[in-house]
Amino acid sequence: MRIVGVGAGGHAAVVLDAVLLSGGYEVACLVERDPALVGGSVLGVPVRAQDELVALREAGVEAAFVGVGGVGDMRVRARVLALLRELGFALPAIVHPAATVAASATLGEGAQVLARAVVNPRATIGEGAIVNTGAIVEHDCAIGACAHIAPAAALAGDVRVGDGAHVGLNASVLQGRTVGAGAIVGAGAVVTRDVPDGVTVTGVPARS
Repeated sequence: MRIVGVGAGGHAAVVLDAVLLSGGYEVACLVERDPALVGGSVLGVPVRAQDELVALREAGVEAAFVGVGGVGDMRVRARVLALLRELGFALPAIVHPAATVAASATLGEGAQVLARAVVNPRATIGEGAIVNTGAIVEHDCAIGACAHIAPAAALAGDVRVGDGAHVGLNASVLQGRTVGAGAIVGAGAVVTRDVPDGVTVTGVPARS
């Protein structure tokens, strides 16, 4: 299957690496809005202008991935996902071959599970969500659309993370807690109580 990635920054490189290692894809190119990046390459893959997406789809490129990450504001990622869907691209879940995903877990369209991440039984990863390098999503967790579980973050069992939320680098969320939609859990924080929608918490224990 031929695939194109949107974005040419750091997160795009990480996802592209997972795509190249997983096999089954022929990467046509990356596309990017920043003219300073167009004409370059990432991991040997050429970077073209984002306005070429329609032509790429018409030329038979079937699938796409979102290489736009984000810390705290995942709306750009959600807009790119919606654009790709509107243009008719398939949005496969991307799983790095060094990740572990339980057979009973569910991955939504465009979800990304990166190197050494763990998604355990009955967990649900929403469309466009990121489970980044070395993150742990325990049993029965539910991760919302375009949420980001950052590198080395750990969610205990039955945690709920809302749409567009961000659980920061090396943060921990205790069993059964909820992180609301659009909320931000700072790096290294320990969530012992539910976090409301749109609230930022930091520290140990995490407070707003």
